[in-house]
Amino acid sequence: MDAVLRRLVAGLAAAALAAEGVLLALVHFVLGRTTHNQSMSIAGSDPEVMAVGTYVLGAALGGFLLLCAVLLAVAAVRDRAPGRFARVVLITAAVAHGLLGALAVSAVGWGAFAVTMAILCLIVLALTLHPARDGRVDGRVDGLQEAAGGFRPTSR
Repeated sequence: MDAVLRRLVAGLAAAALAAEGVLLALVHFVLGRTTHNQSMSIAGSDPEVMAVGTYVLGAALGGFLLLCAVLLAVAAVRDRAPGRFARVVLITAAVAHGLLGALAVSAVGWGAFAVTMAILCLIVLALTLHPARDGRVDGRVDGLQEAAGGFRPTSR
């Protein structure tokens, strides 16, 4: 049952992040086109630079979220905890969702906050549902146990 739950959470998180990545890239594309077509500028900024910056930001953000979705999909298929690189990327995504959720309340509303927090919860659950292995980190015994010759103190 635990394996099913881990796979389900990781799969749902991957699907949510993929959808969010595509949606945010599309929103940035529309904003860039609008800026380009209207020749808008803020405080004398070049409208072409603003449009290109919006395209680049949308592509980078969408790509980052799609990378997170792929990492979670791999974790779901293998039913293994994400590796060190994947954990760093997913923790970065979780922190970004926390900050965006706080900003979404004032800019967009409570609905956007709820969606952002739901995705944050899925990411955190996908990171924490895997059980800790007996002192092994990425398949290696950690340094303290190795120095102690594999000895593990028992709790009383």
